[in-house]
Amino acid sequence: MFIITYYPVAVVVCFLTMLCWGSWANTQKLATQSVPTTIFYRDYTYGILLLSLILAFTFGSFGDSGRSFLSDIKQGDTQSLLYALAGGFVFNIANILIVVGIELAGLSVAMPVGIGLALILGVVVNYILSPIGNVSLLSGGVFSIFLAVVFSAMAYRAKGAKDGSVSTQGLVASLVGGFLMSFFFYFVAKSMTTDFARPASGLLTPYTALVLFALGVVVSTPLFLPILRRFASKPADGDIFYSDVSRRNHRIGMLGGMVWCLGMASSLLASGAAGYAISYGLGQGATIIAVLWGVCIWHEFRGAPTLSSRYLVLMGFCYVLGLVLIISAK
Repeated sequence: MFIITYYPVAVVVCFLTMLCWGSWANTQKLATQSVPTTIFYRDYTYGILLLSLILAFTFGSFGDSGRSFLSDIKQGDTQSLLYALAGGFVFNIANILIVVGIELAGLSVAMPVGIGLALILGVVVNYILSPIGNVSLLSGGVFSIFLAVVFSAMAYRAKGAKDGSVSTQGLVASLVGGFLMSFFFYFVAKSMTTDFARPASGLLTPYTALVLFALGVVVSTPLFLPILRRFASKPADGDIFYSDVSRRNHRIGMLGGMVWCLGMASSLLASGAAGYAISYGLGQGATIIAVLWGVCIWHEFRGAPTLSSRYLVLMGFCYVLGLVLIISAK
């Protein structure tokens, strides 16, 4: 089993998480121009499961360290398996709400508000589970991220005051999604052993936990899709069925899920050397990546007043400062 033992390598892998988690939503923006969000999301969950299985049977099964995937899943106790599945359920409802926020409010707003809140609460929750890192530096980093979220919301408000496009539903969906998102990593971490090289009996390795998490996402999707239909569907979407969508668009949806899953796998592997709080916190720095995509590629703030631009600059500064403090915490 491939594992990470050195903190500097773990930090680099966390930046891969950041890149993946901040970029997957581009596939949503691309696909939902012609595909219902509900169909995109189904493909997205299939992509998560597919890559989790590929990783489990390759990186999770080769080498001398730890346990192979099949051996690990056989020895896992019921509580560990349920924790990993529960993580998938919690993530799914949270992510669907953030997807609604992206549809209603835009990528450069929903991600900072939703994921920023998830970062703040998630660092606290995961630090309680695994108290690794300097509390003062972690607290400073979290507070700086909080300021970045505030500036993001202010930038959106300034833009909306000019063009009247403020979506209260989008902001609320992002906030609720961010609150729930802060807990999913905790459940997955509870299912995992802390020593990946010599895993404890009954607990799971990161690769097995990731597969169970992905199963939880796929199984729970039919339960939560009505939320997407209610808030993120256009009237004509009801006339488009899964079989009507081109293979290209199905692949785009699955690509989005695989990109996100690669980020999740990186975060879980990095947690062995960095600790859950730092690994999760750095990964959720994906917000700044998402904002750059939204502003530079999708032009979501085109025509916005100068005040919005100033708030976005302040947001970026606070986010980078927060990430530096979190990295320095260990």
